[in-house]
Amino acid sequence: MHVHALIDAVVRQTTVLIAQLATAAGVRAPLSHLADQVFLNLVNELEAQGLGRKVVADMFGMALRSYQLKVQRLSESATDRNRTLWEAVLAFIADEGPVSRLRVMERFAHDDEALVRAVLHDLVESGVVYRTGRAHAVVFRAAAPDELGAAFRADDAASEAMFVWVLVYRRGPATFEQLAAESRLPEARLRAALTTLEADGRIERHDERWRCSKFVLPTGSTVAWGAAVFDHYQAVVNAIGIKLRRGGPRSVPGEAVGGSTWSFDVWPGHPKTDEVLGLLKALRERVSALRNEVTAYNEAHGRPEDAMKVVFYCGQAVVTPDEGDGR
Repeated sequence: MHVHALIDAVVRQTTVLIAQLATAAGVRAPLSHLADQVFLNLVNELEAQGLGRKVVADMFGMALRSYQLKVQRLSESATDRNRTLWEAVLAFIADEGPVSRLRVMERFAHDDEALVRAVLHDLVESGVVYRTGRAHAVVFRAAAPDELGAAFRADDAASEAMFVWVLVYRRGPATFEQLAAESRLPEARLRAALTTLEADGRIERHDERWRCSKFVLPTGSTVAWGAAVFDHYQAVVNAIGIKLRRGGPRSVPGEAVGGSTWSFDVWPGHPKTDEVLGLLKALRERVSALRNEVTAYNEAHGRPEDAMKVVFYCGQAVVTPDEGDGR
C-alpha cells in the first residue's frame, strides 16, 4: 500500500474515532482547537525525527516564513510556560471575565503583539470567545459551557486521575512538565490528580519524577473508560511505531513486536459461534493470569533497571449486518 494512501486511511479512521468520542453519550465536546493542535503535534514529531524546518514546511506545502509564523503562534507562550499561546489567552479570558483588548495585551506583553492579536482572532472565529465593542473599546468574553454545547462538561477529578495514572505508567519516570505536556491538563488539576494518585499508593515520586509499576483498570467502570480507550489506542500506535523503526513494513516469523488481525464470519447455529465470540473473554483470563504470575515474581525478587516493558493488547468487535462497515 502506497504510504500516501496509508496515511490518508489512518487519518480517516482517526477522525471517525474522534467524532465518535466527541459525541459519545450525547456530549458535544468543543473541537475548535483540534486542527491547530494536530498541526503543532505533527510538526514536533516530524522535527523530532530529524527533519529540518524547511523540509517540514515543504511537506505541508507552506513557505518557510509562513510555516515559522504559524508554529510560533501555536507554540508555548512566553508569558505562561507549559501552555500554548492559544491556551494561555483563552484561560486568561475565562478566568478574568470580560476583559478589554488592552488588558489582554498587557497580560501577554512578553509575547509578540501580532501573535496575540492573531490568537484573539482565532478564538473569536472558532466560537470559544465572544467580542463586543469597537476600536479601543473591544471587550472579550469566554463562551460559557452551555454555549459550547448543552451536554458538554469537563471530565471529573476521578476520570482525570485515571488518565494521569495511565500516563505515569506508560511514560514514567516522568517529570511534572512532561506530564503537563502529555495530558494538557491545567496545572492545578494535574497537581490534584497526582496528589490523589500518590496518596492512595497508585504512583510514587522520586527526585521529582513520578512512576508506578502497576496500572489496572477496573472492568465495568465508567470512570476508567476514557483511560482504557487511551491506553489501548496508545498501545496500538506504539507497537506500529516500534515495528516501523526497528524492522520496517514487514513481518518476521517468531517476532516479539507486531500485531495480527483475524476476521470470522459466523451466525446463530454455526458450530463455532460461541468459541469465536468468547475469544476476548478467554484471552483476558489467560493474560490476566500470566500478569499476576509476573507481578508476584517481580514483587518477590525486585525489578532491575534494565527491565523490558512488554505491552500486549487485544480487541474484538462484533459487527452486525445493520452496522455496515462497523465504523
